[in-house]
Amino acid sequence: MTVSVRTVLPRLLAGVCLLALASCGGRGPGEPPLIPSEQKLKPVSFSALPGWGQDVQAEALPALRRSCDSFQRRSDARRWVGPGSLGGTVEDWQRFCSDLRREFPPSHSASSASVREFLEARMQPWSVSSSGRPSGTFTGYYEAELKGCLKKTLRCQVPLYGPPPGVVTDTRKVPPLPSRAAIESGALNGRAPVLMYAEDPVDVHIMQIQGSGRVILPDGKVQRLGFAGSNGHAFKGLGRILLDHGILGPGQATMPFIRAWLKENRDRAGALMRENPRYTFFRVIHGDGPVGALSVPLTARRSIAVDPRYVPLGVPLWLNSVDPDHKPLRRLMVAQDTGSAIKGVVRGDFFWGPGEQALAKAGRMKSAGTWYLLLPRQSAPTH
Repeated sequence: MTVSVRTVLPRLLAGVCLLALASCGGRGPGEPPLIPSEQKLKPVSFSALPGWGQDVQAEALPALRRSCDSFQRRSDARRWVGPGSLGGTVEDWQRFCSDLRREFPPSHSASSASVREFLEARMQPWSVSSSGRPSGTFTGYYEAELKGCLKKTLRCQVPLYGPPPGVVTDTRKVPPLPSRAAIESGALNGRAPVLMYAEDPVDVHIMQIQGSGRVILPDGKVQRLGFAGSNGHAFKGLGRILLDHGILGPGQATMPFIRAWLKENRDRAGALMRENPRYTFFRVIHGDGPVGALSVPLTARRSIAVDPRYVPLGVPLWLNSVDPDHKPLRRLMVAQDTGSAIKGVVRGDFFWGPGEQALAKAGRMKSAGTWYLLLPRQSAPTH
C-alpha cells in the first residue's frame, strides 16, 4: 500500500449487488449480459501462467473454501456472476465448490500438485487487459495493530468509537457528522459508544485508514475491530497532507516512513492528522478476521482486493507481479475484498496479513503486473 492507495475502506458499503457477487442486470440462463467493453479477455493455457508450477497452491485452500462458503449459502443459482456473464452462474460455482469440498475436506492435508490438477481439470484461465493493455498496478494493505485497553488509563487515552445511533455504513449520509477535528475535540462525547481506548493517536489514525485492525490488550489478548461506518467527510491521505506541507521528499511517501515521522514529530502530528476530515467508526469482531467485502475472513497473502465492476468477488485468479523488494509474486489469489481506491480492470490490492512485518511489505508496495481470471470451463465470458 502506498499512502494514496488505501482510504478508509468502505468495503462493507458495496451494496447488495456486490455482496451477491453478481451484476444487478442479469439472470441466467437467458441471454447473458455483456461484460464491460474496455475489459478484454483471452483464453490461455495453464502453462502460459508465469510460475504456475512453482506456487504452493495448497496454501490458497482456506481462501477458496471461504469463497465457497459464500457461494454455497446463496439461493439464486440462476443468477449470472458479473460483471455481465463473466463468471458464469452461481450454479457453476456451487458445482465447483461441491467438488472442492469433496476432493479437499478441511480435515485432510493436500498437496499443491493435487490442487493444481483439480483446478486444471475444472477451470479455464483468461488473460485480462484494459483496452489492450495487460499491465496494471498492484498495491498492498495489511491488518493494522495497536496497543489498547478496555478502559481509560494513564497509558490509554485515545477513544475508539463505535458509530453514533442512526449511523450505518452509508458514507453518503447527508448532512455528515462532525469532522475529525471536531470529534477529537469531544463533539461526540456521550453520543457515540467508546469501544476501548488506545495508547497512540498515530496508530489509531492508521487503523482508521486501513478500516480494521487488532487491538493488543495489556494481558496479551487480542480484540479485532472492523469498519462500522464513517462521518461522511471526504478522505485526505496522510501522504498528500505531508506532501502539501513540504515534509516528504522523493521516495518517502510510504506508510512506514510517514508513521515514523509522525511519531517523531508529535508536536506537529496532531494538527496534520486533523487535516484529514474523515473519521472511521468501528465494531467489535468476534472470530477470525479481518472481514472483507465478501463478508468472509481474509487470508494473508492469498486474498486480494479488486474492482468488482470487472472482477467478481469470490473467484480465484493468478497474479503475476513483484513484491516491494522486486521478488517475483506469482501465486494463486482469491478476490475477496474491495477498496475505494481500487479502480480499474487490472488493479489489485494484495492483503499481506497483520502486524509489523505485513506493514513493512504493504506500506512499500506499488508494483506493475498482470493477472488471469480462473473461471469455470463450462461458461465462456461474452463480450
